[in-house]
Amino acid sequence: MTADKPLRADARRNRDAVLAKAREIADAGEFFDLRFDDFARLAGVGIGTLYRQFPTREALAEAVYAKEITTLCDRARELGAALPAEEALAAFLRGMVDHMQAHQGLARTLAALMTTGSSTVADGGQALERAVTELVAAAVRDGAVRDDVDAGAVMMALHGIGAAHDRPDWRTEADGVITLLLDGLRRTR
Repeated sequence: MTADKPLRADARRNRDAVLAKAREIADAGEFFDLRFDDFARLAGVGIGTLYRQFPTREALAEAVYAKEITTLCDRARELGAALPAEEALAAFLRGMVDHMQAHQGLARTLAALMTTGSSTVADGGQALERAVTELVAAAVRDGAVRDDVDAGAVMMALHGIGAAHDRPDWRTEADGVITLLLDGLRRTR
């Protein structure tokens, strides 16, 4: 990948087009159903562009994952800057459930990366946990959240919600788990 030097504007557009199409295909749950070369055709770029940017299907999946994590972390920071800390945390957690529901195909696609020992997955998980840590820490500083529970417990709850996405009443149960989590975090007054 060309992460070491900035891309020309046209190369950036082509890379973004491939990533957007790959994310769309992953959302549909078809990421592993297509030939790798099909990603270039569907994104409207040349095959050389695909292989220059993403030499393997795994590299493409990692790039989709990294972009997804960046978006989620940016959202956490935006909420932290715009809302009182307790509301920012609640909005982020409820937004994560919305995200999981909207992108179940993507989640299944990216779950395959976890079995490869990818450093991108590990780095992304750490970045997301740092974003959640910042939200929890701000709520603790505001006195809204208990100080004896850390972001690791929140991350475990999110992982559990994601892992249970095949349950028949998943959305209702997921919302209930977030409510339970927020109630459990709240400092009694």
